[in-house]
Amino acid sequence: MHPHLDFHAAELRGQGYTIIRNVVARSLAEALSADLDARFAQTPFCDGDFYGRRTKRFGSLLTRSAHAAAFVQHPLALGLAEAMLGPYCDRIALNLTQAVEIHGDALAQYPHRDEDMWQGPKGEVEYLINIIWPLTPFTADNGTTRLWPGSNHHTGTSVREEEAIVADMAPGDMLVFLGSTLHGGGENRTPLPRRGLIVSYCLGWLKPFENQWLVYPPEIARAFSPELAALIGYAQHRPNLGNVEGQCPSTLLWGDAAEYRAATDALRADQAEALRHHVAEQEAAKAGLLGG
Repeated sequence: MHPHLDFHAAELRGQGYTIIRNVVARSLAEALSADLDARFAQTPFCDGDFYGRRTKRFGSLLTRSAHAAAFVQHPLALGLAEAMLGPYCDRIALNLTQAVEIHGDALAQYPHRDEDMWQGPKGEVEYLINIIWPLTPFTADNGTTRLWPGSNHHTGTSVREEEAIVADMAPGDMLVFLGSTLHGGGENRTPLPRRGLIVSYCLGWLKPFENQWLVYPPEIARAFSPELAALIGYAQHRPNLGNVEGQCPSTLLWGDAAEYRAATDALRADQAEALRHHVAEQEAAKAGLLGG
């Protein structure tokens, strides 16, 4: 466990965000950024007022750089995701990986909560947690993320710009914020683009923002570690959610290729115990009848 995990988890619960300095080596962020240069050069600007018409975005980063997994599976990122989401699910899942480049003359993004992708009740459950990893310096002038402290404790969207904080950061730092926190990219008033990586995690029983199984089909996911494959969805969420023919979808990667297989329970311990009692009672009753 990271020595400061509890402190940053408390900040997340309190103000809705936390900034952690020097989490990875700057050289790692620069190596990932270099791997993405060609893709950024070929990617057109977004089409839409939300994504930003002076912004470039693309996903499926685990196939675009060998360095991406180090960010997706960073122990502190996963630890904070488990701390925030674990009470509401059996396992967390990767929601998206997205590279973002905000260019000069980009307007400030509309303040929003990422949890509004899902239409469930708000204020009762945390649906996701976001990590922003800067790949270039983030400043107030070049469009760094704005956040509204404490907005995770209410559902209103009427906010004043002067109440936002701006997350000045350097490559190697990480910004963590909840899906219930109002935020938005800033205005880029410089001639240079601001580049970053977004990695987010959601409750394992939700449909993720990025369709992980199409982005990373079995022929690609076989190259991942079992832990990474499970994080992107090649694992059941107990009880039995996300199965393939009644079995864990990891069988598509490394399992038995037989066409006919037995559907097999995947239950939480409390559910398995309740079912054992249920079956045992019926078996005992049948045995009593036969014995009589």
